[in-house]
Amino acid sequence: MRPMASVPPRTQPLKRRAAPAVAETPRETLTPESWIEAATDVLVDQGIDHVRVDVLAGQLQVTRGSFYWHFRDREDLLRRVLQAWSDRSTALLTRRLETSRTDPHEQLRDVISLPFRGRAATRAARIELAIRAWARRDEMARQAVDASDASRIAYHGQIFEALGFAPAEARVRGFVLYSWEVAESILHRQGAATQRQERIAFIEKLMLQPLQPGA
Repeated sequence: MRPMASVPPRTQPLKRRAAPAVAETPRETLTPESWIEAATDVLVDQGIDHVRVDVLAGQLQVTRGSFYWHFRDREDLLRRVLQAWSDRSTALLTRRLETSRTDPHEQLRDVISLPFRGRAATRAARIELAIRAWARRDEMARQAVDASDASRIAYHGQIFEALGFAPAEARVRGFVLYSWEVAESILHRQGAATQRQERIAFIEKLMLQPLQPGA
């Protein structure tokens, strides 16, 4: 009898080695500014409590991990939201106003026209209102708002000094004009276009009117 050939032991099918994990990279078009813009939109539409990493990641259609390519944490993002707002609405705007006109009368008219510059002004006002609401309950936001207000008022005062008013009076006039601008930004829906033009003409005339001696 022929001896039976030994049957090799049955082996388990080879398991494929899992591919090494690849570190997630952010979308090519996703920049820190994309997150800041998305955070600003949520702040305006829903309030500061909704500015969270998961909410923003869902809007941008990326994972939470993508956030950490650009920011240490949520606090870092919020700080940069405030910085971006301050740069755009105060530092850059003031520089543009200072350099685009040399005549202080023209600078004054430019400043007075700011609340009436169409969609851009409406958008800026919505962002500002949201940030001011945030500042009522958060120290970091409050400091950013206070610094922007002080810088803007100082610029307004410089215009009035250039127009020939004494420094102390120029500062007060700058504060009054800035307060009017903030009010117009909030009340921009009040009145027809002709009424808004009347207010513009009136505030310019009022701000340039010298005080009576001894007043």
